[in-house]
Amino acid sequence: MNILITGGSGFLGARLARTLLAAGQLSAAGAPPQPITRIVLADRAAPPDDLARDARVQFQGGDLNAQIAAGVLPAPGTDVVFHLAAAVSGECEADFDLGMRSNLAATQGLLEACRQLGTAPVFVFASSLAVFGKLPGHGMPALIEDYTLPTPQGSYGIQKFIGEQLVTDFARKGFVRGRSVRLMTVSVRPGRPNGAASSFLSGMVREPLAGVRAPVPVPAETVVALSSPARTVEGIVKAAEAPAEVWGPLTAVNLPAIRTTVGEMAAALERVAGPAATALLDWAPDAAIQRLVETWPGNVAAARANAMGLQADSDFEAIVRDYVRENPQAVKLPLR
Repeated sequence: MNILITGGSGFLGARLARTLLAAGQLSAAGAPPQPITRIVLADRAAPPDDLARDARVQFQGGDLNAQIAAGVLPAPGTDVVFHLAAAVSGECEADFDLGMRSNLAATQGLLEACRQLGTAPVFVFASSLAVFGKLPGHGMPALIEDYTLPTPQGSYGIQKFIGEQLVTDFARKGFVRGRSVRLMTVSVRPGRPNGAASSFLSGMVREPLAGVRAPVPVPAETVVALSSPARTVEGIVKAAEAPAEVWGPLTAVNLPAIRTTVGEMAAALERVAGPAATALLDWAPDAAIQRLVETWPGNVAAARANAMGLQADSDFEAIVRDYVRENPQAVKLPLR
């Protein structure tokens, strides 16, 4: 079993690679499980040391579009592609050309390269909750379901929705076995902030636990749909493994999410690390971020994912405690 992960050195890509390597095998679209012999991590940055040391891991560094154009990616014999690489929401709003190149051109180019392989690899596309949006002059649907019409309100969401449609058409034609999964906002991400408008939803937990002040640019009553890193990777792997009859229509699947508010997130942080943690939150409105976040839905159903055995996290406090358990070196405050 040969696997390609674009964005493979990033947080989700590296976690996915570790999960696959620990399992040692993968079932591609319901086929009998096969041992994993190679995972290619394609990224601009080198992978973490633990992955670089694994003999099954190969790093392919450089610009993704350039590598696709040169015929380097995907390599012949690739069985499964996890396409995670993307410019994030805030970056796409600030730099239109970056988003179009990184999110649209790269996705189309990678699909075309998979078509040229002639082997119909499984193609898992990491789409986003951002394909849904609040239309100006209209209320947000009370519940976002798998078949709710996407109405993205930002460049990132528009590019991801186009990517979903490309995956659907390439799969319909038999060029790939396409699976698009709509990722919820992932919290809590370790490491440094990124350019996503939703980055604060990790930072408002991660930074205070490290004894560092963190901005909260939206009101406490803002409703959000969240998923832990573990549940997110579980959903990505399930998308690759589900047989066609279980996956169902070629359209994208919503991954499960918990519905919470930013204020409730702060309360969960305080239950874990006390008032010393929430005292480090700076509730300072940012109109640009607020305008974008307010167009995202907070109440999301995931019936198709649930039917595959996927479930949301129990609550946000459990997510915070998982982060603490997995990243003890990043926690400086005393815990309750």
